[in-house]
Amino acid sequence: MSAVRGATALPSSPVALAFAHIQWDPLGSLRLTAQETALLRMAETNPIEYTLADSRDASMYARVLLKLLAEASAAGSGNGEVSRITEKCTQEQSLDALDADPLGVVTHYAITKLYDIISTLRVGSGVTINTVFYVGKEGVLVDQWKALLRILNKGGKGDAYAQTGAAVCLAQILITACPSKQRTSTAVDKDGKVIKARPTSYASAVEPLEALTAWIVSQLKSSSGSTVGLSIPALTALMGSPESRLLFAASGGIKYLSRQLRMGGKKQASKSGTPDKKPMGKGTSASVQQLYELAFCLWTMTYELNGSHSVRADFAKDGLAVAALTDLVSVAPREKVIRVALAALHNLAVCTSEVNPGPAGTKIDGTVFLSDMIACGLMKSIDYLKDRQFTDPDIIEDVNALYKLLVHNYKEMTRWEVYKNEVESGHLQWGSVHTEAFFKENARMLEGSDGDFKLLKVLIALLPSNDDDVAAIACYDIGEFVRHYPNGRAIAKRLGAKELVMNLIEHENVEIQRHALQCVSKIMVQNWEYVK
Repeated sequence: MSAVRGATALPSSPVALAFAHIQWDPLGSLRLTAQETALLRMAETNPIEYTLADSRDASMYARVLLKLLAEASAAGSGNGEVSRITEKCTQEQSLDALDADPLGVVTHYAITKLYDIISTLRVGSGVTINTVFYVGKEGVLVDQWKALLRILNKGGKGDAYAQTGAAVCLAQILITACPSKQRTSTAVDKDGKVIKARPTSYASAVEPLEALTAWIVSQLKSSSGSTVGLSIPALTALMGSPESRLLFAASGGIKYLSRQLRMGGKKQASKSGTPDKKPMGKGTSASVQQLYELAFCLWTMTYELNGSHSVRADFAKDGLAVAALTDLVSVAPREKVIRVALAALHNLAVCTSEVNPGPAGTKIDGTVFLSDMIACGLMKSIDYLKDRQFTDPDIIEDVNALYKLLVHNYKEMTRWEVYKNEVESGHLQWGSVHTEAFFKENARMLEGSDGDFKLLKVLIALLPSNDDDVAAIACYDIGEFVRHYPNGRAIAKRLGAKELVMNLIEHENVEIQRHALQCVSKIMVQNWEYVK
């Protein structure tokens, strides 16, 4: 599966039916000149390709639209009637909105037209985004771009359509300045001859790119799905170049993207039941689409693994990315979601540290991620997927490749390594490492090489987990440690295990109650085997 550099389409404005009825002359706060008003009217009467055929007309039109955004924003748009409209309006409702909040409608109009310009220039062969939005001999980004950033940084809840549109327009404008995009872009004249590309200053786009990336990451930090949704079209656009992907990684984006995927996967799991024993969960189309787009972005980020130690470190941190992708494969909400999740896992499994190894003693490569995958129970999900029928050959290829890699890596690991990785991942699952026989043999290993009982502390920290299986298994493992480690009762008490387990005795889940009660008994009773 090759990297696809697509972009999420911007939906229509909810007040789009009012656009044709905007009267420019009465809107004095926009401070339009007669020439600018005439240009707007001309653009309305001609096909957009005609307006953009000449680079000077195209540049002037784009700047007038950016001016509309700047002046409307300065006059207070963004918090009026239009900003609260989320559903598509009828003609009558749109006209009412125009009467109540004309500047809000103008903002939507300007963003819609800017998006149309950018979309047309992206597929055209003559005038380009670079020639319209970058000026002078050095090709410096036009100052007016700040109008788009202002919309993103509006106080309060802001205008969802305006923010989504401003972010994706800004992303598409800025990404064209990336050196990797300039090397691959060519334009031809009407006779089919290649036009020599004018220079574009990447330096002039770096600061705006950093500001946009910071805004996107701030949205990903949110727990609200609708807030996250505002940033997805722009984030997808930024995935189109290595420069913007690395900038996103440097801003901590991988962590927050993985966290959003993990939360989304858990929501899907709660809707569809136990995923690896039931048919694919359906989920709602909106939530599944958002999961797909987030997974697409995380998959695209995996193409930076081989060249960047810091990107590999971000993916490896806390095992969050692998856990999120494994959850998606397990939940299996749609075939397209499985496809990108498997492709991302495959890239993680085969990544190397040869090009950029990083500091000595910090080697992170595919074996690290394979261990995380085993700890998260991916082998069980892959076994399930091997028996399914898929129409997409990419899925079949990735399932088979991951199966071979996981089996090979599993054979190389001792049972203790499997257990250690599972506990450190926080993704506990019932199996052969959660048995009396295992703890008889390995209880002493929990003291750690430094005698700090680090792994036991992790188990204790997992007791309040929202995942019922994780909490129950943690109770069981702590109880078995207490039984089989000399003075284990005193150590567990000293580390605070007793109090946390006691809190679970009245848990609503019967299994957690049972394991918590047994664990407390093992901590309190000297000879547990006689009680049994």
